[in-house]
This record gives sequence, structure tokens and C-alpha cells, in this order.
Amino acid sequence: MIRMGNPSMFDKTGLKLTRNDNKLVRLLNQELNEYGSFEMFPNWVPRAFCTPGRRIRLDPRDYYIMGPLRGGLDERWFNSTTPADNGKVTWKYEGLSAIVVGNQLVLLKDAVSHMQSRIIGKRLWNKYGRWPTYTKFFDNLRALPHHVHHREQHARQTGQAGKPEAYYFSPDMNNYDGEFAYTFFGITPGTPKVQVQEALHKMASGVTENGLRLLAQAYQLLVGTGWDVPAGILHAPGSLCTYEPQFASDVFAMYEGLTGKDVVPPELLWKDCPDSRKGDESWLMEILDWKENVNPNFKGDHYMVPVPVKGIGEMEEDGFREMWVCYKSRAFSATELTILPGRTATLQDGAAYGMYVTNGDVVMQVGDMKERHIGTQNGIRFRERTHDEIYIPEREARWGVTFTNPSLTTPCRILKNFAADNPDIRGLYNQINDQNLKIQRTVILT
Repeated sequence: MIRMGNPSMFDKTGLKLTRNDNKLVRLLNQELNEYGSFEMFPNWVPRAFCTPGRRIRLDPRDYYIMGPLRGGLDERWFNSTTPADNGKVTWKYEGLSAIVVGNQLVLLKDAVSHMQSRIIGKRLWNKYGRWPTYTKFFDNLRALPHHVHHREQHARQTGQAGKPEAYYFSPDMNNYDGEFAYTFFGITPGTPKVQVQEALHKMASGVTENGLRLLAQAYQLLVGTGWDVPAGILHAPGSLCTYEPQFASDVFAMYEGLTGKDVVPPELLWKDCPDSRKGDESWLMEILDWKENVNPNFKGDHYMVPVPVKGIGEMEEDGFREMWVCYKSRAFSATELTILPGRTATLQDGAAYGMYVTNGDVVMQVGDMKERHIGTQNGIRFRERTHDEIYIPEREARWGVTFTNPSLTTPCRILKNFAADNPDIRGLYNQINDQNLKIQRTVILT
């Protein structure tokens, strides 16, 4: 819910947000005809219950620029058509990504709504009628509280979608570990349900420190690896800066009231709960996928190391290296693309994707269209335009994008995220499902 009179995320940017139907379609077609891609305006999101880790390249003066009620800016969202839900203090357009065309802005949500399959492809438009994913960096100094994202059947009761997600810990974004580089997942196998019920009863009764974390297992986080986190799984993410592809939803409930020095507002226990179930503690247990929370092989089923999209030698001969970094969910997928120093590579993908440059600079070109010069930026001001994030529609992804790394010494690295059922990853899905892909055999040291 957004209170009337709240500021807009695009105030004082020097760019004008266009929502006129005919004008925005004309602007989008102009950009596609010239570049075959969209450059995105940075999309910052605060969380009042978190302390920023200060690794997402924002200017250090701006981490608390949205004011004392909003907390620090600890997230940057990418290619999002999903509004952030931060209660009544949420700013207008918060969480929504915008395309830059000259001195104009067009919401990606409006672009998809008006141009449909031209932007996201027929497969996704026919199945979802929207862009069904977004990605973020969340960057916290300390661990987050134990919380859960609702499964589809529970999220639907408040008009939302379930939210599976995944994590990748980019080496480029983690120059230090933060205060607690461990994540608690699920519940320790063998734990009686009644102990979890007692912990939730404590929080529902106003006890800030309810001891839920004592019932969970912590796993050390390793830079260059990741985790798959289906909806319904309790998790308390650790303090590494995390790249997080997810289904397009901001549904969640906080099951812990205190993490370190950070206090969670008690009303977040009942966030995204139907009015008829508020105060009903059985609802809190229903949200959980109990079987998966106590899975004795949780790490084997959910831990991810990078997997090459094809032979390493073959890729390096062609000037690049690309690894699947999030690949166990059918709701989204992600790769890390490296363009080797001084090399040029043309890559074709079967689906639309968003991309963000984590290291170096690159010149990109779709076909014989105009080039874009994009690259890593540091010290970004809150309302500043950047040149580090791009969206590639499906048609152009299939044509192929050429990347040239102008540096003779520095590799350029790019994170790419795809929506549901990416056709390029089907073979790997089959490998995981049919052959029980052995994680320790696929570790690639880069």
C-alpha cells in the first residue's frame, strides 16, 4: 500500500516518466530500431529492518537518503515489473524498473503491457501475460531474520504469486564477508513440529527473540557458489552480497523478531496473510513446506556450483566463458558471462534476458545496430543514470549480441537472468532430474 503524497522514485532525476500509451510505444520502437536493446535506470529499494553492507556501488552518502523511516538502501532490483511492498511509506514506483530513452523514462511494466510478446517473447506472454521474474542484489552487513516466502496456494489468497528464489555470491560483489557469512535453511531434521509452533507462538505473543534459529542448521557461504530456495522454505540469509533471481513477487512473512542488532516490526509476522487468518497461528505453519524444511539431504538438493553452458575450451577459443550459476528452479535461471580481455564474442540465447555488468567494460551490439558502451560504475548517486544494466528482448537475443572487451588485461563479467522455462537450460534440467547431477564433480575453478 502506498500512501498518497509519498515521493516518486523518479523525482529530481532530470528524466521525465512517460505513461502516455502512444508516446511510450513510439519511444520503445525507436530504441529497438536503433539499438535492439533497452538501457535501464537503476532501481534502489530500502528495507527498514536491515543494515546495508555497502557493496552495491552506491555513493556512501546516499545509503540512508530516503529518510529515517525507510532504513538503508540495501537492495538494487533488476528488470523488475513487480512493485516493492514496504507498507504505507513505500514511494511511488518503488521496485519498478524503467527504460531510459533519451531524456524520457518508460516503466518496463508498461513496455511489456503494451508491446507484449515483442518484448518478452510469445512463450512467456502466452503463459503468464507478464514478465514473470526479477532479480536483485541484497547486500546486508548482518544476517537477515528467519523468514519464508509463501507457496502459490497461500500467496494466491492475498492476490499474489508464490516466490521461489535462488542465490549466487558473485566474487566481484564481495570484497568482504560482512559480519555473518552463514545462512540458516529450514529446520534441523528430527525437530518436532511442536517446537516450531512454540517459537512462532512466542513471536505472535510479542516475544522479540523467539529462538526459531536454534532449531535450524547454518551453512557457510562460499563466494562463487549459490543456493536454490523454493517457496515455503525457512531461511535466514547470511551477510554476503547476494545476486537473487526470483519469481515476480514480493510476498513474505518474518518468523523471527530479532537478528543481531536489527529488530523486525512485529506486524511482518502476519504480512501477506488473509484478514480472516490473522492471529491464527496454524496459518503460520501451513505456509511452510514441512517435508522440504526437514529434508536430510537439503544441501545436496539445493546447493549450486557454476556449470559451464558448454565445453570450457570451446568457449575460450571463441573469446568468452559462460557458466550457469542458478539452474535448479524452472521459474528462472541465470548465467555469469565473462568476455576475455581483448576478445570479441557473439552469443545467441533462446529467451529474453536482463544483464548487469559486475566487472570491467564492454562494447555491445545487436546485429549491425548502434553500439552501446557499458561497464562497471562505482559511487553511484541515488538519482543518477548509469550505463551498467541492459534488457535484451527475445527476438534480439535469438539474433545474437556481440560483445567486445576493449581491455587487454581486465576480463568483463556480466550476470544474465532469464525467466521461467528457459529453452537453453532444458538439457541441464534433464541432467539434474534424471542423473542426479553430482555437485562435487561439476566444480569449475575460475
